[in-house]
Formats: sequence, C-alpha cells, structure tokens
Amino acid sequence: MAATAALGRKIVSISSKRQITIPQKFFHALRFDSEAECILKNGELVLRPSRPAPAEDFSEEILAELIAQGLSGEKLLAAFREKRAKVRTAVQTMRNDAAKAAKGEGKYATMADVFEKR
Repeated sequence: MAATAALGRKIVSISSKRQITIPQKFFHALRFDSEAECILKNGELVLRPSRPAPAEDFSEEILAELIAQGLSGEKLLAAFREKRAKVRTAVQTMRNDAAKAAKGEGKYATMADVFEKR
C-alpha cells in the first residue's frame, strides 16, 4: 500500500455523462480490470478495483449443524460433503432470484425455498 501512496494526487474531469477516466498510473498500480467498486464513505467517494467475492464458505455452520445431529466419523464427512456441495448452487439461485426481484421480474426466494428438497 505504501507504493500506491507515493503515486500522489490527480484531478480528473467529470464528463456530462458523469464519467471519469482513471489515470493510467493509478489504473495499473491498483490492478483495475473491467469493473470498479464505488463506495460512499464519510462524505467521500472511494473508487477501487472490483474483486470477485470469495466463495461463500459455510463450513463451520454446516459442521456445527451435523455435529448437533449426532454425526461423527465417516457419516459426518459424507454428510458434510453433500451439504457443502449444495451451498454454491443455493447461493447462486438466491442471487439470480434477487436480481429478478430487483428488476420486478420475479418474487423473492426465502432460505427455505432454496434449501428445501424439491
């Protein structure tokens, strides 16, 4: 982070379409790609490279639930693998449903809708 602090300050223009150009030295130093994340924080606009969110990992919650059910050993391991495999699909389904709901194209799905066997 110290290396980026040494890059200094740059005033940029804002177009009539509210667009800005990120100065090349900042773009490369921060390793921007095709998207940026904008955050309003303490009266300032923070612009930073958008990074993919880490895969959701509910391992601790899954294990706690299975242990509470009395599972151990090979049964615990098999049940854990089965439940963990469902998490990514379930989260993606919720994201897709939320995107549709935001566009007025669908209804919101609850956790029960996503995780219950169909």
